[in-house]
Amino acid sequence: MIRIALVGDIGSGKSYYANLFGYPVFNADLIVAEIYKKNKRCFNQLRKILPNYFSSFPLKKKELINCVLANKTNLKKITEIIHPLVKKKLKLFINKNKDKRYVVLDIPLFFENKLNKKSDIIVFIQSSKKDIIQKLKKRKNYNQKLINKFKQIQISTKIKKKKANFIIKNSFNHKKALREINNVIREII
Repeated sequence: MIRIALVGDIGSGKSYYANLFGYPVFNADLIVAEIYKKNKRCFNQLRKILPNYFSSFPLKKKELINCVLANKTNLKKITEIIHPLVKKKLKLFINKNKDKRYVVLDIPLFFENKLNKKSDIIVFIQSSKKDIIQKLKKRKNYNQKLINKFKQIQISTKIKKKKANFIIKNSFNHKKALREINNVIREII
């Protein structure tokens, strides 16, 4: 199995491109959202270490955002609980798809959590800052302060770009995106 990992800036289009590959996708953002909705044990752990922020299960997004924005260390405390659960889900995903030729990993903190392997194909999704800001502002829960907090725990896009085997320039055009994906697949094969 070949693991294709998509990396890039917040809002660069990683999830969009991940789905265009046509292979099984591990989307860490969706997994985290599922954990917040369904994992009562996780909720209880979060409530124990951050009792002033969470009222009742399931965890509410607004409470989570307020918690992250309230204190520099809160995000770190949350990630220390969430990331082991995400890693466990990733392991299950890999085992479930072990007979597949390719899988796509859409994990925002891929390098930061040391999830990369030497054999991984790294695809950097590059977007202009202007396009990213426009796309992010259209999101339902857009919050620039929150985005800045998450950027603080990520390695720079320059480093991600250096580690990449491929760079796709996202022009937010569907036909071009498909062409870029096909070029990457041809190169891999």
